[in-house]
Amino acid sequence: MSPLLQVQGLGKRFGGFVALDDINLSVAQGERLGLIGPNGSGKSTLVNCMCGTLTNETGTVQFDGHAMNGLAAHERTHRGMARSFQLPRPFVTLTVADNLRIPLLYSASARAGTHLSPAALDARCAELTNLVGLQDKAQKMPRDLTQVEMRKLELARAMAADPKLLIADEAMAGLSQSEVTDIVNLLITLNQRGVTIILIEHIMRAVMSFSQRLVVLVSGKKIADGKPEDVVNNPEVIGAYLGQ
Repeated sequence: MSPLLQVQGLGKRFGGFVALDDINLSVAQGERLGLIGPNGSGKSTLVNCMCGTLTNETGTVQFDGHAMNGLAAHERTHRGMARSFQLPRPFVTLTVADNLRIPLLYSASARAGTHLSPAALDARCAELTNLVGLQDKAQKMPRDLTQVEMRKLELARAMAADPKLLIADEAMAGLSQSEVTDIVNLLITLNQRGVTIILIEHIMRAVMSFSQRLVVLVSGKKIADGKPEDVVNNPEVIGAYLGQ
């Protein structure tokens, strides 16, 4: 079976600075992949090139059997590639439910080629709030949410696009241990529902409990790719990242 995501020879420069150097990466359908590395290693640049918010100078990105090069970010989202962000930026003047209705209208509807009916929109919104545990906060404003609830809303907004692949960018930064466990369990639940997930995270306890495979970037290069227990015992990984 072909991988869901296939990155080959990806390269990105900012002037004379090499941000990504010949990155090769494949992600299988249904996989839980952890992407780790020190700050400035190229993780965000790689994600931005995959999602279309940056343009890579070299290499290709294929998703679900289709070439992504040249497609805008919203076109990649419509094809089933979604992401959440480390710093949630909800629509602060809208309720939690309305924050989900907007991506439902403009992402899921665009993929289906038709607009959702009001009843279908309400049903899908209720399903998403239940999925992330915000059903009691649906009519609340984002300012009324706790930090972990804001992270759940961010994940729900990404899930509103009905993605095949979800890229979760540091969804647990700043959370307590119990809240980290809550988000890990939520991500595993999303994966069990058929969503392939790439998790970018510095909290190694979360990475190890979530990931089936680990990829490590350092200075724009991929230095390790394999089973989590093997990767964290790799001397190069220890020296470049884990030992710091």
